[in-house]
This record gives sequence, C-alpha cells and structure tokens, in this order.
Amino acid sequence: MSAKTKEQLNELYRNIREISILRSCESLLDWDERTYMPRNASEHRGNQMALLAGIAHERFVSPRIGELIGNLTNDGVKLADDTPDAANVREIKRVYEKAIKVPKSLVEELSRTIVLSQGAWQEARAKSDFNSFQTWMEKVVSLKRQVAEAVGYRKTPYDALLDDFEPGVTTEIITGVFAGLRNELVELIARIKDSGKAPDRGIIARNFAIERQEQFGKEAASAIGFDFASGRLDVTVHPFCTGIGPTDVRITTRYDENHFPQAFFGILHEAGHGIYEQGLPKEHYGIPCGDSVSLGIHESQSRMWENLVGRSRPFWQYFFPRAQAIFPEPLKGVSLEQFYFAVNDVRPSFIRVEADEATYNLHILLRFEIESAFFNGDLQIGDVPGIWRERFQKYFGITPKNDAAGCLQDVHWSAGLIGYFPTYTLGNLYAAQFFAKAKSDLGNIEQSFAAGDFKGLLGWLRENIHKHGQRYRAEELVKRVTSQPLSHKPLMEYLNGKFGELYGI
Repeated sequence: MSAKTKEQLNELYRNIREISILRSCESLLDWDERTYMPRNASEHRGNQMALLAGIAHERFVSPRIGELIGNLTNDGVKLADDTPDAANVREIKRVYEKAIKVPKSLVEELSRTIVLSQGAWQEARAKSDFNSFQTWMEKVVSLKRQVAEAVGYRKTPYDALLDDFEPGVTTEIITGVFAGLRNELVELIARIKDSGKAPDRGIIARNFAIERQEQFGKEAASAIGFDFASGRLDVTVHPFCTGIGPTDVRITTRYDENHFPQAFFGILHEAGHGIYEQGLPKEHYGIPCGDSVSLGIHESQSRMWENLVGRSRPFWQYFFPRAQAIFPEPLKGVSLEQFYFAVNDVRPSFIRVEADEATYNLHILLRFEIESAFFNGDLQIGDVPGIWRERFQKYFGITPKNDAAGCLQDVHWSAGLIGYFPTYTLGNLYAAQFFAKAKSDLGNIEQSFAAGDFKGLLGWLRENIHKHGQRYRAEELVKRVTSQPLSHKPLMEYLNGKFGELYGI
C-alpha cells in the first residue's frame, strides 16, 4: 500500500470515527428517552435528535467522503480482497451510496417524528388503544417510504429497509428461508400439543421479588461474560441493548414479580447482545471492522445465550441451587427437573418476547407478513389490528384480548424499525448453526455449563465471530465458521431433540 493510499485511508477513518461518535451521542439520548426521560420532554428530545442526526448525515454525505472512497477504490484498495481495509472501504462505500440519496431534511424529520411516535406508542400501549397511535404510525411509515424511494430497490420498497438491517437480503430470500422452517415448526408444535404432557407453570408464576430478580439476573449476566464495569442494567417498557461505545454498553429489562422468565431471560438476551458489543475490536471502533455484521448475527448472539445456553438443563444444574437460595419461598419444594420443564414450556402465547423457543418464530412470520404488506401498500395501517387478530387466531389458535397484547406490544413500528423483525428468525437460525459447530469444536461444553464455566463458548464466539466485525457479510461468515450455508436444519434438529425429550415425542 502506497503512502498516499495509507494517508487517504487514515483521513477516511478519522472522519468516519468522528461521525460514529456523533451517532453514539444519539444512542445515549435514545437510551435516556426509553429509560429515564420525563414524558413531557419528548418534543425537546425530538429536536435534539433531529439536530444530531442532521449533523451526522451532512458530515457523512460530504463530497470529501465520496472523493476519498473514489480515490481509494481506484488506487490500491480492492474491495474483493480479504483484508480489514478492503472490508472497511467496501462497507463505508455501500452505506455512503445509499445515504447520499436521502435529503438531510428527510433525515431530520424522520428522527424528530420517531421520538414523538415512540412517546405516543407508550401511551397507546398503556391504554391498549391503537387508534390513538395510528396517525403517528402512518407518519413514520410515510417517511420510511420516502427513504425507500430515495434509496431505491430491486423489486419492492420493503427490500430497501431489509438491506439496512441485513445487507444483501431481500423479501424473496426471507420468504424462501421462512417457508422451509414454517411447516416443520407447525408439525413440531402439533406433536407437542398432542403429547398430553405439560409442566406446572405455577412454579414460575409465584411471587419473585423484583429486587431479587435484578440481583439474580445480574449474577447470571456477569457469569456468562457481560462486563458490568463497561455496562449497566436498567428498566424500560420494551427491553433493548445499545452500544454507546466499546466500554459503554447499556442493557435493559422489565420486571413482573409474578412471572420469573420475563426479566431473567430478557436479561440474558440483552446481555448476549451486550457481550457481542463488548467483544468487537476496540482498535476498530467507529469503522466497519469494529461494528456488528448485521442484526441477524447480533440476534444470534442474544438468542444463543438466552436459549441454547440459558434454557439448557446444564445451565440450571449450576444456577438452580443459587435460584433456590435467592428465592427460598417461591422455589420451596421445587425440583430441578420441574423448574427446567417449566421454563421450557411450549404453548401459544400473545407476547413475542415471552414466547417459547418453538412458537417464537411464528410470531416473527406474522409480523413479517403484516409489515411487508402495509409498507408495500397492500394493507392499510388502520386495518393492522384486525388482520393481526385474524392471523394470530389462524397461526396460534388464540385471539389477543386487546391491542396491547396484539399489534401494540412491540416498539419497532413506532421507532421506524420496519424490516427489523425478520432478523430475529435469522438470528435463531444462525445461533443454532453456530452452536452446533461450537459443540463440535469444543467437545462437551454442557459439562462446563453445569460447572458454571462459560469461558469456552465465550472464547469461541470472540475468536470466530466477534473479532471480525464487518469483515465478512453474514452469509459468508456462516460459511466460514460452519463450512455450511445457512440452513434451518440445525435449528430444527435442536428443537426436535430438546422438546422430543421433554414431551416424549
């Protein structure tokens, strides 16, 4: 690499890192909005967010950034090369070419609207009143459609948004991936239902003091690898994780004193996201090789720690005695096997984030179908509650009693995160495939889990996934790590094995 090329790379990286710091300020404001901000501060917060978003956008689409990208791609940096510099320029170029098509005024208006929309959603969810949120949702969708039209797409406007979360993925690809999964899931769920077996769910619905839930959740998150010296846990309406910087990762949860799994597995889930953020290469902070591959890969980390580890028998062989010590009254007389079966209960339920492993992906299929339809103009926003209830009954055999348990339960549409939902199922698929490979490479990791040792799996993830940042796209990363293309088979093998044993099917 010539001295001139190196100098231009350094200039590009310096600019992108400064823009990343600006965006980290947006992330901090967003975290505060969803945790501690007074409700009446929404308008002012919207103005703050719009200003920062506008400044970051304007700096990113500056002619100098485009000039540097052009010079580098014409003078020494081959985007197809397997090097961090090639990956950095490739990904900066991809995002830049989309960003220059979006007017600054649209970026600012969308940012401002999202803050107000999220506030309106919280109130509508509390009242279970979709009508009071509908106008805000229509505004957000309209603005996101403008973004899609500005950026462009191959077949449908929804494709433009999918690419933001899972680069290279289209509606057609998602539909194909989900089709292979749907039939096998429906068959498994039917066999579980017909087994005649069910755990005592009352075990996990007793009174679990919230302060003790927090204590236990933090102990478990720390044990699997979340560093609380570089992170924190807070309460919110809809749990999330945000990486503000390499040594500042915030996770959140929500508590129900009469439903143990909600907060505990939510904490493990968000800790999984946080562990990924904390494991990204600090020396590459602010540029693509210091950032996550995609939201699907991000979700694979959270779902792996939450489910494949956190809901496993070996995990509870270690943690159940500690749970009994922290919750002596509610777990009095409860055996390990009773508890393990209770936290792995499979049955249709209304709330996605509380769904079991077997039915969870049906929640995602429902959301994917509805949001792609309303975003592409095949469904009116006002019809969302009705179509939600209709399809929920079709897929789950139960009907939500109100909008809070139905179409208002998730924050995503109010936050403009249209196209995000499919990455949850992609994350489950990636997680199962990665975990199968980790078990093959590491041997009997369940024995380590039963002894409270999670360092082997954590080290494997650091080495095979975290350290690469965006050096490889998701599809290529899966092939490099597992030597196989993405498939639904590892997930179904895992689910059939686990629930086949639990339900005797």
